[in-house]
Amino acid sequence: MRILAINPGSTSIKLGLFDDDKAIYKESIVHDVEELSRFSTCFEQKDFRTQKVLDFLKKNNVDLKTIDAVIGRGGITKPVKAGVYVVNERMLNDLKNSSVDHPSNLGGWIAVYIAGQIGVPAYIADPVCVDEFEDVARISGLKQIERPTLSHALNTRATLFKYAAEVHKGISELNVVVGHLGGGISITAIKKGKMVDTASRGDAGPFSPDSSGELPTATLIRFCFSSGWSEKQLIDAAMKNGGLTSYLGVNDLRKVEEMIDSGNTYAKLVFDAMCYQIAKHIGAMATVLKGGAEAILLTGGMAYDRRLVSEVTDRVGWIAPVKVYPGEEELEALAGAAMRVLRHEEEAQEYV
Repeated sequence: MRILAINPGSTSIKLGLFDDDKAIYKESIVHDVEELSRFSTCFEQKDFRTQKVLDFLKKNNVDLKTIDAVIGRGGITKPVKAGVYVVNERMLNDLKNSSVDHPSNLGGWIAVYIAGQIGVPAYIADPVCVDEFEDVARISGLKQIERPTLSHALNTRATLFKYAAEVHKGISELNVVVGHLGGGISITAIKKGKMVDTASRGDAGPFSPDSSGELPTATLIRFCFSSGWSEKQLIDAAMKNGGLTSYLGVNDLRKVEEMIDSGNTYAKLVFDAMCYQIAKHIGAMATVLKGGAEAILLTGGMAYDRRLVSEVTDRVGWIAPVKVYPGEEELEALAGAAMRVLRHEEEAQEYV
């Protein structure tokens, strides 16, 4: 089976052509900032980015007729259950009119265009808006606000499938905590294969390289009213310029490590605090599983950092064995999701 996987990001588009589980061609095409500045919204970039995909296929002499399915990164739609979804008109409409203007909303559009040229299925899989929360997890403490369910669902589920294969179980048999540790962090409780609770950058999660995570409520409210900042400035401060960026002026963990190794004790304190918060939220998600977590799975780009993994493991290793799956191989995750459908291991769902 041959799968084309498409992952549009803020300033690039990552593409992969897979024969079964093997990547034949992979490329990250970086878009020039001036090129993107011609467009006032991400959706207006649709044709521009689609052409980049077609150019990628042409450059590698790929015959479109050899492709069995096309899968794009899932955008920000209405909340959905985890899994693979057929791209349909209702989904396209919701992606076009999404409340959040983000390049991931183009994944389904580009996939369905290319798939339509050759008469094969177009899919998305495990978008950030996956919602499998138990009702008790939705209650925030203030009636007017429901806890958000946004998380790094694609990599979280891909890691879940990797672990399931290792222990020779179906994912519906698994009770684990998954920590996605990247530019954004989400800590998710998996109960019998379902993502029943999560703490992420959009909720009361740990701070990350560029987002603040949880903040003291009353102090935050007073700051919002006294700072003189606009709504956008406040959101950017918390979601783009928080965490390591706020304290140390960098969002690259490797640079933080260099600071620590050069004797910067403040950098070490901030690093330790991030590890502390990650571990604390893993412990919280372990209580969701009532102590029944069989493993803690760490994934994402920061899982390559031995110091971070060691610090977190030292705090949570008593809860359950810690397994590390570094990196966030989103193209492989997308291709694997499409492959499960083509192999009839999973049924593609209809977006309604």
